[in-house]
Amino acid sequence: MRKLELIAPCHFGMEAVLKREIYDLGYDIVEVSDGKVTFEGDTEAIARANIFLRTAERILIKVASFKADTFDELFEGTKAVPWEEFIPVNGRFWVAKASGIKSKLFSPSDIQSIIKKAMVESLKQTYNVSWFTEDGEAYPLRVSIMKDIVTVGLDTTGESLHKRGYRKLVSKAPVAENLAAAMIMLTPWNKERVLVDPFCGCGTIPIEAALIACNIAPGMNRQFTSQSWGNIMEADDYQDAFEEARDMVDMSVDTDIQGYDIDGDMIKAARDNAALAGVKDKIHFQRRPVAELHHPKKYGFLITNPPYGERLGDKEEMAVLYEQLANAYKGLDSWSAYIISGYDEVEKVMGRKADKNRKIYNGMMKTYYYQFMGPKPPRRTNDSVKRQ
Repeated sequence: MRKLELIAPCHFGMEAVLKREIYDLGYDIVEVSDGKVTFEGDTEAIARANIFLRTAERILIKVASFKADTFDELFEGTKAVPWEEFIPVNGRFWVAKASGIKSKLFSPSDIQSIIKKAMVESLKQTYNVSWFTEDGEAYPLRVSIMKDIVTVGLDTTGESLHKRGYRKLVSKAPVAENLAAAMIMLTPWNKERVLVDPFCGCGTIPIEAALIACNIAPGMNRQFTSQSWGNIMEADDYQDAFEEARDMVDMSVDTDIQGYDIDGDMIKAARDNAALAGVKDKIHFQRRPVAELHHPKKYGFLITNPPYGERLGDKEEMAVLYEQLANAYKGLDSWSAYIISGYDEVEKVMGRKADKNRKIYNGMMKTYYYQFMGPKPPRRTNDSVKRQ
């Protein structure tokens, strides 16, 4: 099978989680840099990565990489790419997104225009035509220029991978599905442990936890742009990957995953979203203010995205809400708390310094993922397992 270099962008700060996911899928890492992981794989890897990766934003085929200080160099570098290996004569191709950072070339619209023109000139010579119908399948490209190094990627995904297909109703400023999954995967939580989100909104964190618990691949119920690429993909790549995903689902697991919110409409939306995700019976949603948060079990996990910034503009209101969260957490004996927030007094309100603190960009907003570790549960002996 054809070997390719594949790029998986992700949220800044979550590269290590994505790297581990790619390793677990069985692929070799080429490079880890800010906001992306590059790895090697064949066309089967494209299908499996799109379907199985929980924390990636999309999967790109790395088409070219070259230095360009001027638009002439950008044009010539792009024109030199063997585009016929990727774009058929009737393919629809365009630069869906372009960016320039710490580079002489930084105008997205100019970068998009130059690359499109260079591609047209290259393909004209290859296919010996004067114009293109572009009435075939879609081949969107993404271009980034970092310190004058141009990287051109062919987007195999289409709609971002965070769009699993279940979130039809959303709360204000919800956490993205792939970021929610990464937050969970940064903790020691597993399907046998309790997980509570006291600010669940439309249910994203509990739903992602349930998908992980039931081993439901995040992309198994959606479509991808490259499914129709007969010139690149093997005929059975996606069919085999979808079948693999279906075979791995385990709905027999017992879970204790709970989501609370003070807004009754959001609780209804969360239940509807969980039903669409196929995990309605694995999560208990309830209308409950954070001040009433409690749970009888020990060694649980509180993983949450409390209101902050745009979601809660009043400083006094924010302080009260976080104090309520801190007081509720104090009553959860032996629990761990994982809080993503742009509020800069989280540690002060919680009354302790976080054991770990990771900077993460949630969209364009800088946030921190505060990790307050509780004690580890005692090791279960064979006798205790038998008694249970």
